[in-house]
Amino acid sequence: MAKYLLLKHYCGAPAAVNDVPMDQWAPEEVSAHIQYMNDFASRLEETGEFVDSRALAPGGTFVRYDGEGRPPVTDGPFAETKDVIAGWMIIDVDSYDRALELAAELSAAPGAGGKPIHEWLELRPLLDESSGTTE
Repeated sequence: MAKYLLLKHYCGAPAAVNDVPMDQWAPEEVSAHIQYMNDFASRLEETGEFVDSRALAPGGTFVRYDGEGRPPVTDGPFAETKDVIAGWMIIDVDSYDRALELAAELSAAPGAGGKPIHEWLELRPLLDESSGTTE
């Protein structure tokens, strides 16, 4: 089994087919999208392929160590994940091909007008904690 991270982007990826920003969707379209994501995760739980997922809140801050008691905090000038990453899912699958299959299915979540978004998802293998290599 290998773990993969599926990243959903607000921006930075190629445009989706149904490229209407979520803040312009009707409430029932948002609900249908969330339900699709929950149903997808439930199916993967049944097969043992689901690890975890989260939607991310829009707020966030960069922090780094800059000496004792002085953590600098900034809101730029670089691209921040709060502006780029909408959420993520971690899957644990038998093969890279299975990860591709699931990512493609997830990209078909409904959006505006109830039509599939066909959004681009970023697929990233997770490193194995013990060896520093992909699982």
